[in-house]
Amino acid sequence: MHSMTFTRMLRRGGVALALAGAIAASPALAQGQAAGGAPAGFTTADLARLCGPAADNANAMALRPACFAALVTIGQTHAIYTTGQRAQRPIFCLPEQTPTLDRVAGDFVSWAAANQQYSGTRAAEGVLRFAAAAYPCPAAPAARRR
Repeated sequence: MHSMTFTRMLRRGGVALALAGAIAASPALAQGQAAGGAPAGFTTADLARLCGPAADNANAMALRPACFAALVTIGQTHAIYTTGQRAQRPIFCLPEQTPTLDRVAGDFVSWAAANQQYSGTRAAEGVLRFAAAAYPCPAAPAARRR
């Protein structure tokens, strides 16, 4: 249902490029980089590993900012394309009391674990699918009949 909107948003917004820039310096991704330093297919599973590193991971504190940068970048790009005169229909709607980044990251990790079928999709698509499930938009009021 939302896949066309996800794909269109990814293409138009260049989210993948912004996401790659936000996480390129992450130690966990250094081994998976393609020539030129760009992440090789950064997926939903990769982002979930950044957002929920194991407690015994020595890089856990260094990974947190990369996780937050990815989530904020995707969220802000969504906001750009869902406001203004030529706005697209929003994929998700945050509640009035915005959740903390820690909460969003933890919920995303839980969602990714429960939705393994999306583990190989681009990270931005995974975040948008998670956000649509976690923060659905209220149903639009039915159009009035004349």
